[in-house]
Amino acid sequence: MDKIIIDTDIGVDDAVAVRYGMVTHEVLGFTCTYGNVPVETAVKNCKLAMSNYGSDIPVLKGASRPLSRKPLPFYTHIHGKDGLGEYYDNKFDGEAPEAVHFIIEQARKYPGEVTIATLGPLTNLAIALNLCPELPKLLKKVVSMGGAFGTDGNCGNMTQFAEFNIYNDPEAADLVFASDLNLVVVPLDVTHKVLVTDKEIASTGDEFLTNVSAFYIDFSKKYENFAGMCVHDAQTISYLLHPEKYKTIESRIAVSTSGYTDGQTIRPLTEYNVPDDKFKGRPKHTICLDVDVDFIRNAIVKAITK
Repeated sequence: MDKIIIDTDIGVDDAVAVRYGMVTHEVLGFTCTYGNVPVETAVKNCKLAMSNYGSDIPVLKGASRPLSRKPLPFYTHIHGKDGLGEYYDNKFDGEAPEAVHFIIEQARKYPGEVTIATLGPLTNLAIALNLCPELPKLLKKVVSMGGAFGTDGNCGNMTQFAEFNIYNDPEAADLVFASDLNLVVVPLDVTHKVLVTDKEIASTGDEFLTNVSAFYIDFSKKYENFAGMCVHDAQTISYLLHPEKYKTIESRIAVSTSGYTDGQTIRPLTEYNVPDDKFKGRPKHTICLDVDVDFIRNAIVKAITK
């Protein structure tokens, strides 16, 4: 099984990705960050999930705030105050070994073998790149859920331009996109398309996922008239398993870090040799812009079915 690290601000759809990764890959560790919840809560949630699955995969504690800006408030209306649907009385503590050095240590221990799946803000990865400039040569791949490029109107879910993960720390995201990482971006353009119903989640027989998803599904029923939820983060794992089911392009990427477009993921829309190239020196990365919806939805549900 391929080795992965899952970097997460674990909320409900993150929990689906966590389980999906556990049953399809060798997970070296869960490196927690802030985003859906404070980093301490993310640590507690990962410990709770591991306890429910009888797993001893390490849980690590990473960044508690963006690189250089004031943190955003935590939004509780989709995932609940605890990030996992307010179902469990989570007695675990929020302490854990340090995450960024774990990423670097594992990359050095298994050069060319480790893939990182990022499900939240990119702060941990940005710090790791600053501490270990050779990290792009050590990692096999990074698959990152985040951003939006405007396909089918999917431009943002925090502002008219910005997606949640990127908007939490645009500077970190821009640093990551400017790096030489072998990077795949899975944006809202594809993640908004893959929906699982409440019946499909229940059919997996996974009691933990069924319980934590109820809050999110209630939100979807009330505000989106759909009895289910988007499984945004799980598509980092499905891309690793089924890359041929995604339509991709190769492009340079940048992130706006100010003004009306703060947090927007941007790619050049022309390859003309313009005199003022805003993307000069940036490498190309893979961007997913379409997906085989039925195949990926069925693959996710099948993989997490007990």
